[in-house]
Amino acid sequence: MDMKKVIILLVLAVSVSAVSCKRSSSKNSSRATGWKINSKEGGFQYNDKFKEQATAPGVVFVEGGTFTMGKVQDDVMHDWNNTANQQHVMSFYMDESEVTNFMYSEYLFWLKSTYPPEEENFRAIYNGAIPDTLVWRNRLGYNEVMTNNYLRHPAYAEYPVVGVSWIQAVEFANWRSDRYNELNLENAGYIAKDAKLTATSDSNFSTDTYINSPTSTYGGSDSILNPERSRRRVQTTASGDTINKYATRETGIISPMYRLPTEAEWEYAALGMSDVRSYNVYRGRKKYPWSGQYTRTGKRKVRGDHLANFKQGKGDYGGIAGWSDDGADITKEVKSFSPNDYGLYDMAGNVAEWVADVYRPIVDDEFNDFNYHRGNVYTKNAIGEDGTVKIVTSDEIVFDTLPNGKVVARDLPGEIAQVGVDENETYLRTNFDRSDNRNFRDGDQQSSRQYADNFDEEDEGIETESADITRLMYNSPKHNIDRDSSGAMIREYDKSNKRTSMINDEVRVFKGGSWKDREYWLDPAQRRYFPQDMATDYIGFRCAMSRVGSKSQNKNKTKN
Repeated sequence: MDMKKVIILLVLAVSVSAVSCKRSSSKNSSRATGWKINSKEGGFQYNDKFKEQATAPGVVFVEGGTFTMGKVQDDVMHDWNNTANQQHVMSFYMDESEVTNFMYSEYLFWLKSTYPPEEENFRAIYNGAIPDTLVWRNRLGYNEVMTNNYLRHPAYAEYPVVGVSWIQAVEFANWRSDRYNELNLENAGYIAKDAKLTATSDSNFSTDTYINSPTSTYGGSDSILNPERSRRRVQTTASGDTINKYATRETGIISPMYRLPTEAEWEYAALGMSDVRSYNVYRGRKKYPWSGQYTRTGKRKVRGDHLANFKQGKGDYGGIAGWSDDGADITKEVKSFSPNDYGLYDMAGNVAEWVADVYRPIVDDEFNDFNYHRGNVYTKNAIGEDGTVKIVTSDEIVFDTLPNGKVVARDLPGEIAQVGVDENETYLRTNFDRSDNRNFRDGDQQSSRQYADNFDEEDEGIETESADITRLMYNSPKHNIDRDSSGAMIREYDKSNKRTSMINDEVRVFKGGSWKDREYWLDPAQRRYFPQDMATDYIGFRCAMSRVGSKSQNKNKTKN
């Protein structure tokens, strides 16, 4: 064969190969099938231009990593509940400050507007969300000014909200998630502009409802959901079908939910270990969210100033007026002190904070050392007789009466009713086998105080409900709430003198010291617990959000 022809054939082969490679790696076609994606004619639609998760309002980024969770100083309380253990936490976002009275008041305003408490069917929704302002009262103290003003008065607008139970904090986070995603969809043109201002009890937005049954959102209101009336052009195929009428998770527009941080996340974020890192080890242990072993700053310009708001000593909640004062009698306006290295304010002092975890004296790192969390209760969407998800209506709201007598709504109208997972999800699985995992490996038969008796559950008549099994281990009080035939509430306080513990599956961990605590509790490793349905004047909360995608925000970060 002529040498010139051979060269021409080789050039053509290389050209064809290059074109083939270019096409196979093109964003317009699939590397799996070669089919076009995002085609106007139809087919698979996917956001191939997504770069990174947007930072949601109020939160800052915390890059995950490995840290030593637990004790770094003497256990003077002899609790033996913060033994050091190594954990790994994935990257996440956390509120830069505690949730304030202003932020919580916006939530109350929305509830009151959407579910008017004047209507009997909705009264418990609003009342169940109001913080307990009576937590400020003291039998031998005059604190009525806080009782009457702390939540509502603008003078306290940027102070951390208190009197909020763990249950109320979770509901606030859920509401906040829906409002943020509602705004995202409005900005992207998937729902009508200012639809968020028209919410009613029968026409409101729920993230889960929009994902699973978008036509049921806003009560199925065509004026809000109809793409023809929105600001976004909908693609129509040759057959007349729309291919991007509603946003899905594939669009990247729907954000992960706001939630309470896990205990491991909170402690990791509070420590702010980035300033003491050397290559892949930490140069030392940290006692506080700031560097150093003292609660006053050593900087020359402001030497001696307090680094947090906490109780200095007996009868000393701030110091001598006008000198060496932390500027607060009770709580203090958020962001009053310098943030830690993650940009988080008040991770020590001001108010202690709820976290997601159910309390146990140990952190079971033998079973899991990755994203540790105790408190998982897995649920799934309830399915109606017609095979579609069951949307809660105004006539189907389920209310729970808590042990303290307070009534809260389990699901709000417009949301999808939830039920526990069953054998359909657990059969032949190795990673979980039940819906309620709060007492997993702690409170079951093998770990109970009766294990030595080798009892049989059937012989002893032991029920398998989570709380009943847990009481074998902890034997906590059980207070009962009931109603008589007239609807009047009957409270039965457990007066048994045989109770051995206050721990059960309804007590949650809270972290960090408060304006009411001594210096010892400022250590992020310290752990305490409180009933999830009760509130105090020194516990508040902040929200977190999971990070999706890359661990680091800096994709060009040098690899070690």
